[in-house]
Amino acid sequence: MADRAKLPAARKRARGARNPEGTREAILEAARQVLAQDGKEGLSVSQVARRAGVNRGTAYQHFQTREQLIEATAEWVSDKLFHAVYGGLAPVAGQGVGSGEIKRVTEHLADFAMENPELGRAWLFELLSSRRPASDRFWREYESSFEDLAKTEHAQPGIDTEVVSVLTLAGMFLWPVWARAHTRNAKERQQMAKRFSRELLRLSLHGTLRPEKYPQPDAPADKGRAPERKSHA
Repeated sequence: MADRAKLPAARKRARGARNPEGTREAILEAARQVLAQDGKEGLSVSQVARRAGVNRGTAYQHFQTREQLIEATAEWVSDKLFHAVYGGLAPVAGQGVGSGEIKRVTEHLADFAMENPELGRAWLFELLSSRRPASDRFWREYESSFEDLAKTEHAQPGIDTEVVSVLTLAGMFLWPVWARAHTRNAKERQQMAKRFSRELLRLSLHGTLRPEKYPQPDAPADKGRAPERKSHA
């Protein structure tokens, strides 16, 4: 009986050896589950290996370090986020952004953040601390859409698109922390996501301060923009 009990695990390892891509995907799926459940702090290669049903040696062949595993998972989240927000199609540069498009993107982004809070925050942290943020598919398109908007008649002059992009994403992925502490079920969380997207749109359209009562902020200086850091790897 003991030998029979060991057989399924042995077969799984054999299949993994013959299908490295399938094994890698199983490891990434387990990493996503751990991140969604325990956050970045609770993730380790050995823990993910156990959840994926592979031995640690096999897991380390695919991901030598915890950081590599987190980076690969963040890339997966970025791709899912891109498809959830843009439907898999990049915005067309130079065509401007209509009010309907802004509303749709904002609502889809808020929904994704609410449905994937831990994964979203892990992705956001990796993005913000990345030496090459433009290599992230979603960030590249998201900031570019703000840059396109800033060039149209629909935008206020002098927008710092990098700052706006970071502020918006930070709010999007932190709001679920508040929402989940003050809701009881998925329906209430969905309502909270809609509240956030509506208020973000209102702030974008009208702002919170009466402009005639406050001096205008200085125009953004190019030298103040965070430079694209080169990797020394």
